[in-house]
Parts: sequence; structure tokens; C-alpha cells
Amino acid sequence: MSIRIEAVAKRYGNQAVLQDMTLEVQSGELLTLLGASGSGKTTLLRILAGLERADAGRIVLDDTVVQDGGAAFVPTQRRGLGMVFQSYALWPHLDVAGNLALALREQGVPRADIEVRTEEALRTVGLAGLQRRAIHQLSGGQQQRVALARALVARPRLLLMDEPLSNLDAGLREELRGEIRALQQRLGITTVFVTHDQTEALAMSDRIALLHQGRLVELGAPDAVYRQPRTAYAAAFLGKANVLRGTWDGRALRVGAVSVAAPALQGMSVDAAAAVMIRPQALRWAQGAEAAGAGVPGTVLPARVVRDHLLGALREYQLEVPTLGMELTLVELSGEARRSSEQSIVLPAADVHPLHEG
Repeated sequence: MSIRIEAVAKRYGNQAVLQDMTLEVQSGELLTLLGASGSGKTTLLRILAGLERADAGRIVLDDTVVQDGGAAFVPTQRRGLGMVFQSYALWPHLDVAGNLALALREQGVPRADIEVRTEEALRTVGLAGLQRRAIHQLSGGQQQRVALARALVARPRLLLMDEPLSNLDAGLREELRGEIRALQQRLGITTVFVTHDQTEALAMSDRIALLHQGRLVELGAPDAVYRQPRTAYAAAFLGKANVLRGTWDGRALRVGAVSVAAPALQGMSVDAAAAVMIRPQALRWAQGAEAAGAGVPGTVLPARVVRDHLLGALREYQLEVPTLGMELTLVELSGEARRSSEQSIVLPAADVHPLHEG
């Protein structure tokens, strides 16, 4: 199922929750709606599900208009979708099979078919044989799988998932996000996944739609939005970023008294204000003669280690860079910490990416 979201807007009182939201989701794609709390991502998902009505705009599923301003509106049960909620919303008085069967009975599916489809759905999510298990006897990960199986048992063409992993511990989240992604690809089901976790979004998605204050501010494949974000907001939200602001002098970005090699800014007007980003893992220590700037395709700057943090496989350094008048962050594979405070660092020109302000 494909989705077209056309100029959708939603307000709660005086607060604009969604503004001119226009977006397409391709059939079979997993699109993640990513954003901070209050960005509008869950409201958009609820509008797709028919649980909320948009104030303006259209929602088209395949060729069917399911929302058109205040006119056309197709109810949830006729949209051919399944939903997984943050709270799982399982019925505690029903066993596993009962939770799956309830929706099928409401659709008038014959009892024999209900049993077959329930077993099939539980096998799909790795819970074969647990039909008669009580919900309270299940672990958090198993409950999440039951909620997913319940969404799949009706064989929907569209799967909507609202922060389904947020109640799980970090290790289980990582395990289940891989399972969900593999299952989605195997079934080929169009999926819209809501999360505030950028790591989750980067790991699972075909594309990411980043929302901020009810607007779409970034859209693209995970690698593209991470490595080449359009705005400073997107750069910071999608991971740590060093942002430098200055003016283009025709050859380099002038930041204070320093010229930072930034070939991506070629063609910009001289003396124009500009902002660039370099990821912490792209910064590196200058080696040997590089400290003097010899033969380096980038910018070499003196730096002082302010503090460092061991992050498991990585070590993060906070560096004071006097010539820039700011601090930068450098990340490398963890090893013995650099105890000498005086260092030289390299900003590789190829990793300096231009930003639009925002």
C-alpha cells in the first residue's frame, strides 16, 4: 500500500501540531517518523490510522481518499491497517490466542480460520506454542511480539507502529528492532514507525522523516540524512555534530581568525554567512608532520583536551580550540586515553558539510 499525505494540518486550540505536512510513502517501504516530544509524529500516525481527523489536507491510501479536509473520512476499520501501540494495549483477561482472535471474530472470520491464522501469526513472530499463555506470564519482549502478531493476524496492507520498543531495556530493544525490520522486509508490508530514538531510526528505516514543531524538516535514506543533513537542527538531532559558523571568503570558511577548508561551499557569494558541520568521528589527531599542516587535505588546528569519556567501544574527547573560540568533540575507537592536553587535530575537508540554518 502506498500513502500520500497532502498539506495536512492539525491544531489543538491555539497550538499548531501539524503544519502543511506533505509526504509520500512507497509501497513496501519502512518509513520512520522521527522527532522530539511534541513534534507531531504521533498525531500524524493517528491521522493515518483514522483515530484523529486532520483540520485540512488529504490522506490517500493507494487510490482511496480516506481523509479530505472536513469532507471524506474513512473509519479506521476500513483502512486495511494494523497498529502496534507503545503500551501494547493487550487484554489481560485473555490469553495470547484470545488477544489475536478478538479482532478476527469482530471481522466475522470463521472459527477454524481464526485458529489457523492465529497459529500462523504467532509462528511469524517467534511465539509458536504459546497460544494459551496468560499475558502476565510473558516477558516484556514476548508481550511486544504478541502485540505485533495481533497487528499482523488480520493481514493488513499497512502497519503503523507508535514507539513500540520504548518500554524495553536497551539490549532487548536492539534485538527486537532487528527482528521487526527483518520481518517487515520478509512480508513486504508498508510500515510507518514512530520513534524519538535516532539510533533506532537509523538502524531500521528505508527512509527517515524528521519532524520539528509540526513541520517536515528532513527526509531521506538514513545514510544521507546522517551524513548530509540540510539543517543544523537535523545535524544535532541525528547525532552529535560540530557546527562552525563563519563567512565564505571565496577559498575557505573564515571562522574568527581561522580559514577552514570547505570545498563544498564553492560557488557561494564572497562574504556570505555560512554554516558547516563535521561529525565527531570525522575529526582526527594530527600525526607527525601533519601537526605543521604539511600535505593535509583539510585544516590543522591546535586543541587542548578538556575531558574525555569512555563510551564502551568508543572514546569521546571534548576539545578546546582557542583559534576557533569554541569547543569541538572528537570520537575514536576506545584505547588508552590521551593524557597530554596539548594536541593538534585535523578537520578533513571532504568531511566538512554545508548546512542551511535551522
